[in-house]
Amino acid sequence: MSTFYTHQHQNKVKTWVLMSVFFGIVIGLGYVLSYYFNAPSILYFAVIISIVMNVWAYWFSDKTVISMTGAKEALYNDAPELHRVVENLAITAGLPKPKVFIINDPAPNAFATGRNKNHAVVAVTTGLLEVLDKNELEGVIAHELSHIGNNDMLVSTVAVVLVGVITMVSDMLLRGSMFGGRNNDRNGGNVVVLVIGLVLAILMPLIGSLIRFAISRKRELLADATGAMLTRYPEGLASALEKIHAHSSKMKTANHATAHLFIANPFGIKRMATYVNRLFMTHPPAELRIQLLRDMDSRR
Repeated sequence: MSTFYTHQHQNKVKTWVLMSVFFGIVIGLGYVLSYYFNAPSILYFAVIISIVMNVWAYWFSDKTVISMTGAKEALYNDAPELHRVVENLAITAGLPKPKVFIINDPAPNAFATGRNKNHAVVAVTTGLLEVLDKNELEGVIAHELSHIGNNDMLVSTVAVVLVGVITMVSDMLLRGSMFGGRNNDRNGGNVVVLVIGLVLAILMPLIGSLIRFAISRKRELLADATGAMLTRYPEGLASALEKIHAHSSKMKTANHATAHLFIANPFGIKRMATYVNRLFMTHPPAELRIQLLRDMDSRR
C-alpha cells in the first residue's frame, strides 16, 4: 500500500533516474554527432556538458527557477502576515521555515522549490496575496509545504534545468547541418545530420514533456490532501483553488519549463477542450481537485 513515506522514497528515485536519463541522452547525442562530424571532441564536450548540467541541476536549479520567475526575497517587515502563516504551518508540519519570496504579478499563483527541506523556498505572487483571505492563504501555503515534506521539490526543480537544456539541444540540432559532416562524405553527412537533427528536434520537446509527466500530476493531488490535513480545513484550499481558477490570467513570466512547479497553470488556461490537451496538462483539472477537497471536508 502506498504511503507518504513510499512517495517520498519514489521521488528520490525519480530524481536519480531523471538525471541518469539526461546523462544518457546527451552522451548518445554526442556520440552520434561526433561520428558524423568526424570530431571526437564533440563526444568529450557532451560528457563534460552532461556532468556539469547534472551538478548544476542538483545544486543550483532552485536559483535558476527563482531567476526565471522573477521572484524576490521578502523580509519579515515586507510581508509580516505571510511570514507568520509560513512559520506557523512549518512548525505544524515539523519543517524548517523556508525562505519567503514574492513575485510581482497580478495572476494568483504560488510554488515551492529547493533541493531539500533545509534549502527550501516558498514563493507567492502579489495577486495571490490580494485575492485570498487568511484561511485560503493558509491552504495554499500548506499545499506548498507539503511538496517540501513529500520531497517533491527536488525532482520538479531538477526537471526545469534538464528540460531547458533538452529544448536548447533540439534547437542546435536543427542548425547542425550547416557545419558539415564527415570529411570523406561531406554531402552525405550533411543530409544524415539534417535528418537526425529534424527528427530529434521534433522528439526532444516530447522527451521534455515526458520528463515533466514522470514527475506526475499525482503529486499535486497528494499535496492537496496533505495540505488539507495540515490545516485541518480542506475548504480553505478548495476555495483558494476556485479563486485562482476563476482568475485564469497568464503570468508575465509563464514558462513551459517551470509550469509544473506552480499550484495552478501559470498560462491561465481554464479548460482544455480536447482529450489530447488534457493528456498534456501539467496539472489535474481544477474541478477535480476542488471536488476531492470538498469530499474530504464532508467526511470530517
